[in-house]
Amino acid sequence: MPQIILPAEGGTLAPYRLVGQPLPAALPTTAFNRTAYSAAHVVADPLAEGPPSGRAAVDWDATMAYRRHLAGLGLGIAEAMDTAQRGMGLDWPTALELIGRSIAETRDIPGINLASGCGTDHLDAADARSLDDVVRAYLEQLHAIQRLGGRSILMSSRALARVARSGADYRTVYRRVLAETAEPVILHWLGEMFDPALAGYWGSDDFDTAMRTCLEIIEENQQKIDGIKISLLDAGKEITMRRLLPAGVRMYTGDDFNYPDLIEGDAEGYSHALLGIFDPIAPAAASALAALSAGDTTRFHAILAPTVPLSRRMFGAPTQYYKTGVVFLAWLNGHQEHFIMVGGQQSMRPLAYFADLFRMADAAGLLHDPDQAVTRMQRLLALYGVQG
Repeated sequence: MPQIILPAEGGTLAPYRLVGQPLPAALPTTAFNRTAYSAAHVVADPLAEGPPSGRAAVDWDATMAYRRHLAGLGLGIAEAMDTAQRGMGLDWPTALELIGRSIAETRDIPGINLASGCGTDHLDAADARSLDDVVRAYLEQLHAIQRLGGRSILMSSRALARVARSGADYRTVYRRVLAETAEPVILHWLGEMFDPALAGYWGSDDFDTAMRTCLEIIEENQQKIDGIKISLLDAGKEITMRRLLPAGVRMYTGDDFNYPDLIEGDAEGYSHALLGIFDPIAPAAASALAALSAGDTTRFHAILAPTVPLSRRMFGAPTQYYKTGVVFLAWLNGHQEHFIMVGGQQSMRPLAYFADLFRMADAAGLLHDPDQAVTRMQRLLALYGVQG
């Protein structure tokens, strides 16, 4: 196996010899017994002109190829809803184009699951003055997605968090928006670790109070709701709410720290998956889900266990910059020819972070071509003055 010099503890350098056996990247023969979405990243166009703060320039060919890669492993695609895109470099017109292209690109894939983020991000939260403003913003995006033939994920709204004064305000907004959905949607409860502007969502900083409001919305609009994704990075809270959901409403885990146990579940139920980490660990996710479907929980956990420390490092604070790690691994694995990101976010993590992800991805069998990964990592190291 190849060897590379990597940053180590205490600001030193040390040799590292790769040890992982790359997992196969092929469609499993066993159908999944969990619905699994990957929050897919976009590939930036590194040759586009304009400042990093301008409209995102997307490499559409590479971006669509990555979606076909995910679908080819049996994973669904959660499109244009990632917090490292929406509100952080990917504006609504570009997101809508992304949604339209993805729907068209995957239409020929049998059984494809694709749902797209519907939010209010084109309305600056500071400009929101009323609940009506928030409803209009949601409906603009909802109607646009539905005109394309798409399904929606109702993303948490910064504007709603700003103007709402109580749980009743949340019930009012969601009731009005859900009334116009053409088919059941997925709700999204996004924690403030992903987006500080969403603190106190559902009208309270207290989890039990906020959960009760959210459950009331679900119960009132049950026929309009497929499920809810929770991204609170707290397994206990997710399980508590999962057990209280009405029959037929799914829990989608968004917990990138504790996903194996939550997906396996217990005697009282389990979570489906809508995860950012399923983008970089797609081969492991597909193999593990196939094992779970076959009743082999031992293999399910054996495959996913080494991905957990990788995910916890990738999603460590500041969590909103986790996509830097996602794109880094996509580049190492040859899914894109550069490590440039929308909004220049490749600069948002230190070199030690990338070195850790490299070692952890290797241990999890997620470096598809170890020699290629070493060559690309050496290019990155050279930018920091590290040779060897």
